Amino acid sequence: MTLKLHNFFRSSTSTRLRAALNLKGVDFDYIPYVLRTGETRTPEYLAKNPQGLVPTLEREDGTFMTQSLAIIEWLEETHPEPALLPKDADGRARVRALSYMIACEIHPLNNLRVLFRLRDQFDADEEAQKDWFTHWVTTTFDAFEAALTHSADTGTYCHGDTPTLADVCLYAQVWNNKRFGIPLDPWPTIARIYAALDQLPAFAKAAPPQQPDAA
Repeated sequence: MTLKLHNFFRSSTSTRLRAALNLKGVDFDYIPYVLRTGETRTPEYLAKNPQGLVPTLEREDGTFMTQSLAIIEWLEETHPEPALLPKDADGRARVRALSYMIACEIHPLNNLRVLFRLRDQFDADEEAQKDWFTHWVTTTFDAFEAALTHSADTGTYCHGDTPTLADVCLYAQVWNNKRFGIPLDPWPTIARIYAALDQLPAFAKAAPPQQPDAA
């Protein structure tokens, strides 16, 4: 019996987890949901994930795990190779800080339910939603770019020459940005790292257009 990944192709948190699973070589069954039609708000799904969010990882024993970063940390402990966190404490702190810049500073302000709230409560049309999304991406990507360019620890990827948790988060966010037409031109280091990640089969296979529900 394999793991079951309850997810949505365009969800950046789902993309993160898909990339991590692929990097670890962990097989999973892909179970898609459509967020806009409320498929994660049904009693059946809420029994798996009371927040009604994706992704949810269903383990072989029937345990349900939620929150992408928590699941990836569990994967790191249960499938330690290849490592997504450096061996040294300073390196782990840096990688987590970069990861949280995206996961805690961009994603909570720009996820679908926030955009829906802007639309429904404040009459934000698509252009206004794009302005909102772009503002929060730019605010953090400017700082992320600076953190990368000012550190000798930046290598082929965000930290050294092997992908880490920070790269998993960055790759997923860049794909999310594409939905809103946000180019990477202002952030050359981010652009370089994203291009390198996109050449890796584990990341390319996790990309939203490659998922079965993307058609």
